[in-house]
Amino acid sequence: MEKNLFSFEVKAKDGKAVPLSQHQGKVVLVVNVASKCGFTPQYTGLEEIYKKFKDRGFVILGFPSNQFGSQEPGTNDEIQEFCQLNFGVTFPVMAKIDVNGKAADPVYQWLKSEAPGVLGTEFIKWNFTKFLIGKDGKVIKRYAPKDEPKDLEADIEAALGAIV
Repeated sequence: MEKNLFSFEVKAKDGKAVPLSQHQGKVVLVVNVASKCGFTPQYTGLEEIYKKFKDRGFVILGFPSNQFGSQEPGTNDEIQEFCQLNFGVTFPVMAKIDVNGKAADPVYQWLKSEAPGVLGTEFIKWNFTKFLIGKDGKVIKRYAPKDEPKDLEADIEAALGAIV
């Protein structure tokens, strides 16, 4: 069977397995996040696009990672509290994972192979790298950390309008 995003399981903040098949048929934005990064204010923009499109079948999944300058040192509970108190985040933020290296989460291994970065590199360069996934579970596009959430709106709109 061909893999797509919905064929994976990830860990929720409490460590419980979450099948991504629960998002089948939705447009999903996967983002590796961090609390102490120069791009952390993007949480505000992510929450804005989540609220704008969630009623149309759009979800954002945040995956905290401490692999870039140790900018996500907190526990899963501390990360959740930070996101809610500072940015009012209501989209799901999962358990902390590795996105690069031998211990990289399988969902990130798949994302990187489906949508390599600049010059075909398969590693995640920094926090707030984003992957837009279509209703069919396939990667539509990979975005750089500097790409602001609001700049993804046209692509999200197009993906939501796509008929699977």
